[in-house]
Amino acid sequence: MVATIVWGTGNVGRAAIRAVDAHPALKLTAVLVHDPGKTGRDAGELGGLGRELGVTATDDVAAVLATGPRAVVYAASGDIRPDDALADIVRAVRAGAVVVTPSLYALYDQRNAPPETRRQVLAAIDEGGGSLFVSGVDPGWGNDVLPLLISGLGSTIDAIRCQEIFDYTTYDQEDSVRYLVGMGQAMDYEPPMLAPTVPAMVWGGQVRLMARALGVELDGIRESVDRRPLEASVSTRAMGEFAAGTQGAVRFEVQGIVGGEPLIVIEHVTRIHPSCAPDWPMPPGGEGAHRVIVEGRPRIEVTVEATDEDGNRSAGGNATAAGRLVNAIDWLVAAGPGLYDGLDVPLRPAAGRLGRRQR
Repeated sequence: MVATIVWGTGNVGRAAIRAVDAHPALKLTAVLVHDPGKTGRDAGELGGLGRELGVTATDDVAAVLATGPRAVVYAASGDIRPDDALADIVRAVRAGAVVVTPSLYALYDQRNAPPETRRQVLAAIDEGGGSLFVSGVDPGWGNDVLPLLISGLGSTIDAIRCQEIFDYTTYDQEDSVRYLVGMGQAMDYEPPMLAPTVPAMVWGGQVRLMARALGVELDGIRESVDRRPLEASVSTRAMGEFAAGTQGAVRFEVQGIVGGEPLIVIEHVTRIHPSCAPDWPMPPGGEGAHRVIVEGRPRIEVTVEATDEDGNRSAGGNATAAGRLVNAIDWLVAAGPGLYDGLDVPLRPAAGRLGRRQR
């Protein structure tokens, strides 16, 4: 079995613990945490399994990597600490581990990553014999393997649109909701995630990845952002009040331009309450969904609603993102050292898990 550690126990890390525990080819051997309040706790508790796994969380990175884990699921956030996340990941790759992570936006499309970032990773691979696969948390499969799979069902393809449509009251990261995305902030506040060039920096790699798979040359990548205020104050169970006149919804697109037209589009529509921007796309179940629309002949539309952690849609999205990464580990081990992306790594069937409850 592949000795695997999970590094970080936030929204993705919790799901990763469950996914590693369920995988018949993997064995959870360690969990790394940053929060002192989590050290010494059992991984089963941190992962929401309701039972102990006999693996105690620790903050001693050096000691864990010294054990020579074969694989690392790096689930610590890279949103506001990209340099630190890159340093952590390079350290694990240099230790010889297969690393899977959603935390490095620049490496979604590794072939077109910034040269310095790519150089550091490739040097670590050469030195330690590890490997790296980066796939998004929004989730990555919704912006690469799923739309590309669906595109193969049509005879003509005019455009591809990938949507994430969510009510952010279900998202268990208040700082990200209020400050990175700007919900509840004055309309003159510039959310860091929506600042000019940032959406293209984060999601442009996935647009380029799809263009590469489809064999088209991009004229460039363009972004658009629209924000709407709340017409009335709303109160949320987990995050308290969001005042009237503050940002209540945001819609942005990262567009791959082909022949002057936006033909490959990643779109996010997020709200803090369904009353805000009711004319924008709505999730069918009210909380959240991922959707792929292939315009062409035939027109194909696929909507995915995932739930986890007592029916939470945001948790379901995190779980599917974690599942894509964790389920790639045994393939990556067999493939050998290298830097991989979503076109390299196949979406794996759940071999050995049908009808099998989590042990």
